[in-house]
Amino acid sequence: MIEFRIDRRSGVAAYLQLVHQTKQALRLGLLQPGDRLPTAKEVMTATAMNPNTVLKAYRELEREGLVEGRRGLGTFVIGTLARPGASDDGPLREGLGAWLATAETAGLEREDVEALVKAVLDEHYGT
Repeated sequence: MIEFRIDRRSGVAAYLQLVHQTKQALRLGLLQPGDRLPTAKEVMTATAMNPNTVLKAYRELEREGLVEGRRGLGTFVIGTLARPGASDDGPLREGLGAWLATAETAGLEREDVEALVKAVLDEHYGT
């Protein structure tokens, strides 16, 4: 099951953070169709977030056809964003982890890494 983390200093609305984290888990194959998302109460307890905010995120995911609410049972994944072979990304993940360790040794902080990665992504894939 996914464990949400909310960064209140990010400037990104809490419900959008839930949406992005869910999509990331779907893209990485960590969430599969049939998996149940945490209940609004579980997320509220773990993140001190208003349950209406959680429900707003789940409605957005439902609108996008990724999850489905089932009365009395919870919210379940019905779609995926994972590409074929996503589960075989172990070597890429390890290489990226090693690169991050090098970046940290060079004095880069998280925000620096994010800016650098975004710049390279924009150059590679276009903005």
